[in-house]
Amino acid sequence: MRVGFGYDVHRLVEGRRLILGGVDVPHSKGFLGHSDADVLLHAVIDSLIGAAALGDIGAHFPPDDNTWKDASSIGLLKRASRLIDANGFRVVNIDSTIVCQSPRLLPHIPGMVENISKALGLGDGAVNVKAKTEEGLGFTGLGEGISAYSTALIEEKK
Repeated sequence: MRVGFGYDVHRLVEGRRLILGGVDVPHSKGFLGHSDADVLLHAVIDSLIGAAALGDIGAHFPPDDNTWKDASSIGLLKRASRLIDANGFRVVNIDSTIVCQSPRLLPHIPGMVENISKALGLGDGAVNVKAKTEEGLGFTGLGEGISAYSTALIEEKK
């Protein structure tokens, strides 16, 4: 078994949709980034790639490659899942935390869990997503951006 850790952060800007865990979350701002900039899925991808010792998300989906311009991060997660599989591993579980002051994410978490589970081919109870505020502290607490953390457990396929 192997454990990986992932982290991502993006600035919030006007004129972009806010996509978290593949869910379009109603908000006045969205993420600045090359793809849809879904910080949750980017953290999950990094935790998976890290667990398999395959580098990081930027090595596989470079931000200067127009192939990934405005790409859906659900599609990137599916590609990362195939990469994990091709290297002889299977995903056991994912545990993630989103850090943001607003919007309120609790109603959207079931959709995020479902999207991640489907993309990775995991059953019920294998994916967990939590949301935390910063009590008004730091850039996330001031609403300037949102960050996410993820851990992944993978194991060698038998």
